[in-house]
Amino acid sequence: MDIKKILSACDHTLLHQDATFDDIKALIDDAVKYETASVCIPPCYVKDAKKYAGDRMKICTVIGFPGGNMTTTVKVLETFDALDKGADEIDMVINIGKLRSRDYDYVKQEIALVKQACGDHILKVIIETCMLTDEEKIKMCEIVTEAGADFIKTSTGFASGGATFDDVKLFAEHVGKNVKIKAAGGISTLDDAEKFLELGASRLGTSRIVKIVKETEH
Repeated sequence: MDIKKILSACDHTLLHQDATFDDIKALIDDAVKYETASVCIPPCYVKDAKKYAGDRMKICTVIGFPGGNMTTTVKVLETFDALDKGADEIDMVINIGKLRSRDYDYVKQEIALVKQACGDHILKVIIETCMLTDEEKIKMCEIVTEAGADFIKTSTGFASGGATFDDVKLFAEHVGKNVKIKAAGGISTLDDAEKFLELGASRLGTSRIVKIVKETEH
């Protein structure tokens, strides 16, 4: 697979708590140079990042991150705030405890309300696969589809595990036709990135692929 095709699927990501705005600017510069799909950054930097990037790069940010167990009201307010400051795409974390308690209506309504706040902006729903059973993952494919979100996403990258080939295959088999797949967390080689795309992912959340490509140039 062409490296440019892989890069064009990447949400070039920096979500560490100690990230500075200089780090974010460097992330944007690399994303623009290598033509990634977006940069995925903390909400506190969205306004300045949008001003810095302008129309050169889409700005993605995270909502309810990384734990997901704040109230729906807070997630909706976070979403409105992020969009007001210039975010182009939103990646939200579900309430994992509510899912595991089988409170499916709560989980679906929360996603639907965040999507309503997003309007035409892309919403990706992070379900944190490493914490779920296959039955719960399949249920989330159904819920994300019914709630009208644009993507189902494997992981935050802040839990005990990240994207796996098996999970992306499972998503591809069970998600609705209008829902795309984002693999994120632990994607560390070009071969892995290529395989995730071949298995059905449309986006890759990763901090490493651009770094790998940069290193091959030296």
